[in-house]
Amino acid sequence: MALPDTPLRSLFSRAANHAAAYRESMADPIGSPCSYAEALAMFDAPTPRTGQSAEAVIDDLVATATPGLRAMTGPRFFGWVIGASHPVGVAADFLTSAWGQNAGNHFASPAAAAAETVAARWLLDLLDLPPECSVGFVTGATAANYVGLAAARGAVLKRAGWDANANGLFGAPPIHVVIGDDAHTTVFSALQFLGLGHDRVIRVATDAQGRMMAEAFARAVDGLSGPMIVVTQAGQLNTGAFDPIREILPIARAHGAWVHVDGAFGLWARVNPSTLPLAAGFEHADSWATDGHKWLQTPYDCGYAIVRDAEAHRDAMTIAASYLPPVAEGERDPTHFVPELSRRARGFPTYAMIRHLGRDGIAAMVGRHVDLASRMARELATEAGVHILNDVVLNQIVLCFGAGEDADRLTHATIARIQADGVIFAGGARWRGRWVMRLSVISAPTTERDAQRTVEAIRMAWRQVRGTNDVATNERR
Repeated sequence: MALPDTPLRSLFSRAANHAAAYRESMADPIGSPCSYAEALAMFDAPTPRTGQSAEAVIDDLVATATPGLRAMTGPRFFGWVIGASHPVGVAADFLTSAWGQNAGNHFASPAAAAAETVAARWLLDLLDLPPECSVGFVTGATAANYVGLAAARGAVLKRAGWDANANGLFGAPPIHVVIGDDAHTTVFSALQFLGLGHDRVIRVATDAQGRMMAEAFARAVDGLSGPMIVVTQAGQLNTGAFDPIREILPIARAHGAWVHVDGAFGLWARVNPSTLPLAAGFEHADSWATDGHKWLQTPYDCGYAIVRDAEAHRDAMTIAASYLPPVAEGERDPTHFVPELSRRARGFPTYAMIRHLGRDGIAAMVGRHVDLASRMARELATEAGVHILNDVVLNQIVLCFGAGEDADRLTHATIARIQADGVIFAGGARWRGRWVMRLSVISAPTTERDAQRTVEAIRMAWRQVRGTNDVATNERR
């Protein structure tokens, strides 16, 4: 059947009602989803031979998927550094899907291209980055790092007399890639995809917070010559720390290096006057990667690749074909800044979220999350056996439970207890040779009450684990 058998308004309203009901269920408790094996069993079925009605398909999808959905849009989800897909952005994304626009070029969808152009200008203004920068609307910071580093690769080799975009890397001058020990794994992946290798890098020692040490950076590049890319970090994944860009940048410039910034969430510190000092100086870099689906709270997938040298950006990404319509002189072509021709119109939800929140609203949200993280860390630190392991300068808290040989086991047990209780969600990670719990305070719905409930839930889980451990210790004695 060419069209659904249900009227469009009824079908879309049905989906919207399901969506609203799901969001309304996020309040209490957040609970835990079923396992992957259980979800697979619910979805698994032979390939359908005949179709179902539109209503039945939507209802079945909701019934089958809901048990396996984690409460990522809830107010007490702290497991990863991800936003909560703000309802305004989701509504704009509904329209984006309904409009079905391929955001490839001006002719295909003038509205999608125009929304991107204006949203790109607003982003540069909000982040206080050079207005001449180009912006590519990509899937997220992973792709944004890839695009920024692709532009860097082409530019530094072009300076050395080699056209990597035309001729590849066979016979090209080697590129020195200098990167901190605690850079995010997606940066290493981008280097791998670009043929620069995830291990063929010069790693720079970092301090206890994961920041590159300026003296170590100076030693690492001393005596190097030729094409060079330096990858810095604005907001370390675990601690939220920022590389000392003001010390690193002059040294990098003296070596003719391209400086890239992985600012997936930390770059948004530039929007709030109180957190701006953390990210001051990063505006002098050459390229930046950041996410919309983190602090801007857009739905997935939405990220931004920002490059100072728009020509280098275009050289790295432009796809040319005779069937693609020409672009007038001076106009921004969306396909010149991303690696896809066919893609969804991410400019619409970005435009909608900036219109909805405004500069003041985004700044207030960043400030509120930073204040909540600081308050939560202070309160948790008063609990015996809870150790805060980072300087809480932004929205990230790293903590562990217990001490000595038992610390990893007790931390694992506390995380498991928290996840089983379902009041909040938090996850674990390896940090400085030990297992830790991370809290990422970045969800728009999170309130002071949610922060206090989170502290209480962690305390309760830890006390239960500690009590069980004390009993077991006494029994062994």
